[in-house]
Amino acid sequence: MKTKKIALGLVLGVFLTFFSCKTFAIQHEEGHAEAAHAETEKEFNPSEVILEHIADSHFLHLGGEVSIALPIVLYTDKGLETFSAAKFEHGHADYTGKYYTYRLVKDKVNIVEGADSLLPAATVLKLNKKLIDISITRNVVSMWLSIIILLIIFLSVSSAYKKREGKAPKGLQSFMEPIIMFVRDDIARPNIGYKYQRFMPLLLTIFFFIWINNLIGLVPFFPGGANLTGNIAVTFVLALITLIIVNINGNKYYWKHIFAPDVPVWLYPIMWPVELVGIISKPFALMIRLFANITAGHIIVLSLISLIFVFKSAAVSVVSVPFVVFMDVLELLVAALQAFIFTLLTALFIGTAIEEHHH
Repeated sequence: MKTKKIALGLVLGVFLTFFSCKTFAIQHEEGHAEAAHAETEKEFNPSEVILEHIADSHFLHLGGEVSIALPIVLYTDKGLETFSAAKFEHGHADYTGKYYTYRLVKDKVNIVEGADSLLPAATVLKLNKKLIDISITRNVVSMWLSIIILLIIFLSVSSAYKKREGKAPKGLQSFMEPIIMFVRDDIARPNIGYKYQRFMPLLLTIFFFIWINNLIGLVPFFPGGANLTGNIAVTFVLALITLIIVNINGNKYYWKHIFAPDVPVWLYPIMWPVELVGIISKPFALMIRLFANITAGHIIVLSLISLIFVFKSAAVSVVSVPFVVFMDVLELLVAALQAFIFTLLTALFIGTAIEEHHH
């Protein structure tokens, strides 16, 4: 069985590598075609290509030059404005809307304020009231896809349990039951205790949402290719949900440990900031761990493939492709491992917040 699993992993890794190399080759050829048209030859820039692959986009690439332009939704200080990303002609043209003229720079919408003056859309780190981009991007489409997959899986499994009550699991139900039991018996029960059933829907949703999106991100062609769990905004929201759930369900002993710990009173001014920072640092660690591991895996795979085009030699593929296959197989493990770690630590934080006081 182990040999079969390893063989299956290697075959899948080769399959993913083939499509990854094909995607890079197409992009490389497109880059040369554009350079020839402009009568200037542009060197292959691996960092630019890698960042383009792991970043969000207003276009859903189907393969080659074929792509679907997604809706642009902008909230400006003058009102809401919507149009198709096709208006930008992949960043080669400006679009004059109802209120402003817009330009797409590195897949980011900007307001053109003058000849060379651009006002970028608001971000978490840099807010502005003039332009907030709430468009439907590639990551949003990928998230909708994962939600549909989750609904199909769990509704069909739930229906199977109702129809086959008291019978042995069958089909998809037999595949999902060991995983659900694993989350219950090895994650929820040991870390939360007898109140675990209350939090099972949350833990199962977190586990399967992260796992499915990690797997979708490993597929380099449509409908995959989105780096959803490698997006800091997505991991931030997941960590924020954990933060809210933990602190809402925290009992009086949890809050007493924070604001009235068993230490001398004169140490309270020192302990309070430490405990409050601890409340934030736990979900912050969840956010950074998931984001960094998934993004790093993609960057390593794309960097190894880029070596072929950097050295402009197919001979490099003899070294880079086996390493890419190994990394793809490793990322299959990391995809499940990161879902497990995030769910495990969430259950652990909940367990410490609802734990009863022991004398």
